[in-house]
Amino acid sequence: MGRRRKNRTHLKGGVASNPGSAEGVPKSFVIKHGQVGNSLAQLVRDFRKVMEPNTASRVRERARNKLRDFLTMAPALGVTHLLAFTLTDVAPSMRIVRLSAGPTLSFRIERYSLMKDIVNASRRARSMSSVEYLSPPLLVLASFPPPEPTTSPHLTLMMKTFQSLFPPLAPQTLSLSSARRVVLVHYNADRGTVDFRHYLITVKPYGVSKRIRRILEGAPAKGAAPTSASAAAAGGNAHSHAHAATLDLGNEKDVADFLLRKRGEPGPSSDGYESAASSASSAGGDDGDAISLADDYVGRNNKKGQKRAVKLDEVGPRMELRLIKVVEGVPGREGGVLYHEFVKKSKAEAKAQKAEHAAKEKLRKQRKEEQERNVKRKKAAQDAENKGKKSGQDGGDQEEEGSGNEEGADDDEMVSVIDEDISDEDVMEDEGAWDDDEMISEGEDEGEESDSDDEEVSRLPPKKPKTKSKR
Repeated sequence: MGRRRKNRTHLKGGVASNPGSAEGVPKSFVIKHGQVGNSLAQLVRDFRKVMEPNTASRVRERARNKLRDFLTMAPALGVTHLLAFTLTDVAPSMRIVRLSAGPTLSFRIERYSLMKDIVNASRRARSMSSVEYLSPPLLVLASFPPPEPTTSPHLTLMMKTFQSLFPPLAPQTLSLSSARRVVLVHYNADRGTVDFRHYLITVKPYGVSKRIRRILEGAPAKGAAPTSASAAAAGGNAHSHAHAATLDLGNEKDVADFLLRKRGEPGPSSDGYESAASSASSAGGDDGDAISLADDYVGRNNKKGQKRAVKLDEVGPRMELRLIKVVEGVPGREGGVLYHEFVKKSKAEAKAQKAEHAAKEKLRKQRKEEQERNVKRKKAAQDAENKGKKSGQDGGDQEEEGSGNEEGADDDEMVSVIDEDISDEDVMEDEGAWDDDEMISEGEDEGEESDSDDEEVSRLPPKKPKTKSKR
């Protein structure tokens, strides 16, 4: 049987649930540079989860990497934003760079909390799986002043910068099941800061008491949940998990006693007081929290048209940001300062600074053009040199071929001469051969021998010396 071939490419969430694969969707790098501590490094990793799936979640920064390396590499990968975290002498800072022409917004991180801090401080800790990060979060901008002529330009620019970090919301094409997370950016006008929050959307049944919901969902009652120590002692086996997910009604005489007990009525293991969480109030709270689902949503029995209560559970990270400076351009090619929190300049100083940056930009362009001309000139000279070398090699090959032909002709002539010599010798040997039947006297023999020797010497031409020809 032949080997099965893999003919599918597993994308992150698939093509249908990955809106970041379309064009025009912002993509980002979230990096750290410089010497940072463990807490700030963990904040960078948490913020990458917030920016999923349109971010490089596995990018690694090396000690020798500079910020310029990421700025050079980003346009080739289609990255539109660079978020760089670093540690200064005053406080941690975050810079949002809009590629590839700017502007650059510098924030000071006044306070922050990691994901693990939010989960540990929450009474209802929600476990985040990888499914929630397959779609981008929904952005909510709160308390920002509307863009008007009287509004400060840096506030409008800051609002648009946060808005450009995430894909635009299209209600006509948005799938309800892909709305899993919410990012809240709230402007605090009293403090002049921006609060950053990250929430998980949860849908719960509406109009059902918590006791019935515990039975339906299999959640343990208050005080029945095992502690972390007991869970660790259990070893994490299947029996302990099943016991933790099963409601303990062993102390109840009847299930009706658990469901129909009035508020404040003492139970088998209580002192007569019940909290609001264990009361028979609805899970959704007020009627304003209840909605009718427009489409099927994730979870049990969350079908289209069902009435459900929508809740937001914070999962972190949490940051309080203060805008310090807004600069034209990107780091390394910065332009004029559009806004500064602490430094205020007069119109004359701002004009002089603008002229200085314009002169620097003009000088940079001139140097770039000069470098391009030098590169073209050197390339043309190199091509001419290579062409000359190639033509010289072709001429040398032709000369070698001509000399080889002449040498071949000389060799042919020499071979023909040698052949002629050999044929003459053969003739002379035939003429001077002995005849055994002929009677020769002694005197005649000596005279004839001397005469024949003289004739042979006179008839033989001089032999040319053989030379080795160069092939």
